[in-house]
Parts: sequence; C-alpha cells; structure tokens
Amino acid sequence: MRSGSEEPVPLHEEFIYCCGAATHVLKCGPWKDLSKDESKNLPRLLFMIIPGNPGLAGYYRTFIQALYCGLNQQYPVWVVSHAGHCKPPSGMEMIEDTDIKELEDVFGLNGQVEHKLNFLKKNVSKEIKLVLIAHSIGCYITLEMMKRASELQVLRSVLLFPTIERMAQSPQGKLMTPLLCKLRYALYMPVYLLSFLPEGVKASLVRFALRGMKTCDESSITTSINLFSVDCIANILYMASQEMMKVVERDSTTIKQNLKKLIFYYGTGDSWCPQHYYDEIKMDFPDGDIRLCEKGLRHAFVLDASKEMAAMITDWLQDDLTKL
Repeated sequence: MRSGSEEPVPLHEEFIYCCGAATHVLKCGPWKDLSKDESKNLPRLLFMIIPGNPGLAGYYRTFIQALYCGLNQQYPVWVVSHAGHCKPPSGMEMIEDTDIKELEDVFGLNGQVEHKLNFLKKNVSKEIKLVLIAHSIGCYITLEMMKRASELQVLRSVLLFPTIERMAQSPQGKLMTPLLCKLRYALYMPVYLLSFLPEGVKASLVRFALRGMKTCDESSITTSINLFSVDCIANILYMASQEMMKVVERDSTTIKQNLKKLIFYYGTGDSWCPQHYYDEIKMDFPDGDIRLCEKGLRHAFVLDASKEMAAMITDWLQDDLTKL
C-alpha cells in the first residue's frame, strides 16, 4: 500500500440532518450512497471516522484523504461530525424544523452515540463491513456503539488517544472540569462578540493561537472558524461537560468481548489519557493490540500529523485487508 498520492482525491461534502441535528459529512472516494442493499457496486468495506471533541469533520479532511490514498483508493473513507458541532450553511438551521423529536438529548454524550448508530442505519447497507477509526472521546463512543449494536459488522476498531476512562481525573481533566461544568456559560458572550469579526480576522486569530506549531494543517485553520459560532461552542462545551461526569470507569467488559477487533494507540505525553492509563490497560489485557506512540504525536494529531497517522494505520491493517 502506498502512503500518499499527488493525484486529486475525490471528496464529497454534505450537510444533513441526523436525529434532527445538523451534521457535516465528508466522503472520500466515488461512493456517495451506501444504503442500497441491491446495488452490485457497493464496496465491501467502509472506513468511518468517529471524531474527538470538537467533533468537526473538517479537522479530519487531510486525514481521510491520506487514508484513502494509502488504501489505494479501494474503499470509501467517511467522517461524520458530531451532532450540532458544525456551523450549518445558510438556510439550514442547527435543529431540524419538525414536530418529530428523534432523540431527547442529541447534543449530549449518549445522544452522540445514538446519532452515529442512526447515521449508519440510514446511510450504510448492513452488508458492508466497517473499520471504525476513533479519536479521543470518539473511542468511548465507538465502544458504546459496539456494545449497543453487536449486529454491526465491525472488522476493526482503531482507537487513537482513547479517552475511555477517568477523564476528570486526568491532568487536563482536573484543569478543565471546573470550567466545563460550572463556568462554560461565561464563555458564550465573548464568543458571541467575536462572531461579528470578519472571516479574515477570525482566521488570523486562529493562526495566532496555533503559532507554536512548526507545521499546521491549513484545513484545521479554516475549520476552527466554526468555533466562533455560539451555537457550535455551546454544543461542544455541553458535550465536554458530560464527558467529565460520565467517562469514569473503563468498560472492560465490552473491551474483553471485542478484544480481537480493537487496536489502541496511546500517547506518551497525553494529558487527557496519561501513560499510566496505558500501563494499566496493557496489564489488564496482555493479549490486546495496545500500542504506545514512539513518534511524539500530540493528542490533537489532526492539527499537524494527519498524513503520518494515516500511514501508520494502513500498515496496521494490511493483514486484515488481504484476508477480505
């Protein structure tokens, strides 16, 4: 498999309602509709990315393009934003104007799990096998999906920098929990005021905030402009506050039941899931495929190491793909 390509990569972009909430979907490859059971042209496998928080699909644009090329453009690679984390285009509201309430709390952590399951149910044929690639809180969501929908044909789940336990007790969690759970409303007014700035000024502010990085993915800068939307920030912070309260104990039962399907990838200096979390899960599951980063990649790898991560994942999955 090759790790990249200079050829233009087919990329399809959609804004849809899923569970009544605005959702941004990026699809790599020529396959746009995977829901028709009778179609003879359906691929055997879909790579689906479950984002971290902020769950903006745009942060993973370079990652899915690199992954698609690394897979020799043989399989579709999709990323689905979290419900309500994207700024919908003009004419589209954050919540669908309908009397039918599909989900009680779609912007909460439980709602985001059901949101992904609902997306798969409505958009992907049951005949298609899945490789779920999850990042950060997306790893918790992915384990919940596998627990709640055992009928999913999951070939592999790759869990990158997994925040699946004791989030509030992590170094970053101790710092952020008071802000997220008690003070998050204080952030809305400054974000509201900043939302009136011209787009160019917003982009300059993002570049300034990311100035410490040697190389920063350009798509991350344009995507970060979404964070100047009060609606997006409110949904992002609300979900984050629930993460601090609900992601407490590691779901070792689900991990044990699916161990042969799981690949864990922990960071060495990750303040959201510190290295002793890796040491402990490695001790509890000595037969599991549980890896520790040797490249010094940051938790938010999408900001500057998307291509490197995509290349590693294609290497990890070669044996699985040759058996298809």
